[in-house]
Amino acid sequence: MSILKKPLMTEKVSALNKHGVYGLIVDDRADKNQIKKEIERFYGVSVDKINTMRYAGKYITRHTKSRVMKGKRPSYKKVLVTLKAGDSIEFYNNF
Repeated sequence: MSILKKPLMTEKVSALNKHGVYGLIVDDRADKNQIKKEIERFYGVSVDKINTMRYAGKYITRHTKSRVMKGKRPSYKKVLVTLKAGDSIEFYNNF
């Protein structure tokens, strides 16, 4: 099972890409050392710094004509990875 789930494609992260900062969604249980090793192995880059953020799942209530629907958004962990000068992740350069 991989620690990396999917890359972040938001306007804020796209603006940070110019400065060598990339965003990813990772496994909730992974720590910074595991994330660093996985990114270096998977993308073949050198990681300078990692910032992690945890987001809790929110409960949702939607009122429809027939009933009240209840649910929950999933919780996730977001990572902003700063790479060393000269490195880039090729996935982001295609857009």
